[in-house]
Amino acid sequence: MDPNISTALELLAIGMLTVFTILTFVVLIGNGIIIFVNKAFPEDKRAKKILHKVLHLENAKEKFSNKKLAAIVSAVDIFTGGKGKVVEIKKIKK
Repeated sequence: MDPNISTALELLAIGMLTVFTILTFVVLIGNGIIIFVNKAFPEDKRAKKILHKVLHLENAKEKFSNKKLAAIVSAVDIFTGGKGKVVEIKKIKK
C-alpha cells in the first residue's frame, strides 16, 4: 500500500479515537454535574404544590394561560402563607 494512504488512515484512526474519547468525557462530566446538582439542590416542594394546584383549576384553564394561572396561584400562596386556596378565577368586565 502507498505510504501516503497508510499515513492518512493512521491519522484518521487517531483523530476519530481522540474525538470519541473527548466526547465520552464530556458526557460523563455532564452526567456527573446533573447528579451533583440534583443531590445538592433538590427541587423545591413548594413549586410542586403550586403546579399541582394549577393543574386542578379546571374551570380557568380554557380562559387563562398556564403561566398566568401559575402566577395567580403562586401570589395567593405567598400572600396567605400557604393557607389560601384558589377555587375559581373569574374575569371581571368593566
